Amino acid sequence: MTLEEARKKIIYALDVPGLDDIDRWAETLSGKVGMFKVGKELFTSCGPAAVKAVQRHGGQVFLDLKYHDIPNTVASAMLAAARLGVQITNLHALGGAEMMETAVAAVHKEFNDTERPRLLAVTILTSSTAMTLRQVGIDHSVQDMVVRLASLAKEAGMDGVVASPLEIGLIREVCGPDFLIVTPGVRPSFASADDQKRIMTPAEAVTSGADYLVIGRPIAKAPDPVEAAECIAAEIVEGAR
Repeated sequence: MTLEEARKKIIYALDVPGLDDIDRWAETLSGKVGMFKVGKELFTSCGPAAVKAVQRHGGQVFLDLKYHDIPNTVASAMLAAARLGVQITNLHALGGAEMMETAVAAVHKEFNDTERPRLLAVTILTSSTAMTLRQVGIDHSVQDMVVRLASLAKEAGMDGVVASPLEIGLIREVCGPDFLIVTPGVRPSFASADDQKRIMTPAEAVTSGADYLVIGRPIAKAPDPVEAAECIAAEIVEGAR
């Protein structure tokens, strides 16, 4: 794997409050990461303008809003995301098969396969533990739930999932090599775990089969964010050897 290929696997989490921050990070990390994640805080603050700001700098966007509602509402939201020209958007697999199938059908009806975004299903958040699941009445293990939800997402026509790096191997066994896996909970060797519970290094995650790595604070909090991004890319290359 080349350094350029490794950079394209990094999705920088734009967990920032406003448009000025987007301009700063997009300029700083242009060419050093493959995509920028626009999440709930930024989209709630700035709306579609956040996506357009990234795109003005030539950046690609993962719109990470984790839709979870009745099927028609989620389908309309996913279609609106596709119309923004984002590369990836997502929903919660816990919304069930009908919700996912309806969303897939809506996007496929309007966009051909090369124009549309990749549609991902969130399985279990990387901050969740067995106790977290028990508190909401789920008695299965985290791993069992991740595999169950990933399989359901594939059957519903989703392109892939968002999942902890610790479940990558299990998902690959069930869903095959072409199913996209986007992995948060990745912490390079030089960074702290913060509030993530189920984590791996970038090298470990890519070696295990992750297609993209969502990384925020290890870059944002680094004294030199560009150097941190380059170190992460180098870790990925080293792990792929």
